[in-house]
Amino acid sequence: MSDVLVLNADLGPLHRVSLRHAVRMLVRQVAEVHESRPDGVIGVWPVPTVVRLVSYVVTRWRHSRGPSWSRAGVLARDGRRCAYCGRAASTIDHVLPRSRGGANSWLNTVAACYPCNQRKGNRTPAEARMPLRAVPVTPTWTSFAVQRS
Repeated sequence: MSDVLVLNADLGPLHRVSLRHAVRMLVRQVAEVHESRPDGVIGVWPVPTVVRLVSYVVTRWRHSRGPSWSRAGVLARDGRRCAYCGRAASTIDHVLPRSRGGANSWLNTVAACYPCNQRKGNRTPAEARMPLRAVPVTPTWTSFAVQRS
């Protein structure tokens, strides 16, 4: 099943839901189809790729700060690509190791493949002579919504 982007009534991105959940939203009439696939229908509706809520949902909490740190979030932010070699990543690596005071934060963690994570070990990238391909950044809610669409 594919994911469907949910837009607020003001066309701001909210989150993604499964196709099944999106159809339930259409049936309950809390959302309407904003964009769809041209080749398919589900009942009386075209297969949605984007749905828009009928009434506005207040999302003040999304503007106060970005999403909280998580392993899954780091992997999503980095596109599941290793920050050192570019291969598929399955682990996260602390730029400044936790044993040296590094924290679980957006700016101190990157996605890494297992071999690179093991090779770097308890060292900084400079000490391990493994430069980062991209500088870690703190994501915003909008960047996550745009990245997944």
